[in-house]
Amino acid sequence: MASFLLNTLRNPSVIASSSSNGSFPTSSNQVSQSGKGGPVIVELPLNQIRRPLMRTRANDPHKVQELMDSIAQIGLQVPIDVLEVEGAYYGFSGCHRYEAHQRLGLPTIRCKIRRGTKETLRHHLR
Repeated sequence: MASFLLNTLRNPSVIASSSSNGSFPTSSNQVSQSGKGGPVIVELPLNQIRRPLMRTRANDPHKVQELMDSIAQIGLQVPIDVLEVEGAYYGFSGCHRYEAHQRLGLPTIRCKIRRGTKETLRHHLR
């Protein structure tokens, strides 16, 4: 904690900037990675995330509204999980958070990206 405070005091521009969703800023490059080849957390434009199951599932409007209120006040707290296959991004979870970002007009959303193969994608589509 002390290290974070010292770094923040040395670099006050970190405090002044924010992402489009009000959360702590991230770059489009790698932000955090666990081990070798683990998930990476980045901000992705909503229009780059394919939602193949969106037509088969309905979101709870009350839950979406609660998330919109929360995101507007404190930003997104938990990134959505996204699968990257050959440079394309697929979202299968985080449907309510994704819709809340859309309805708030936010251009990006924080994502935990996991790389996968076409076979992994087929598995998710079953």
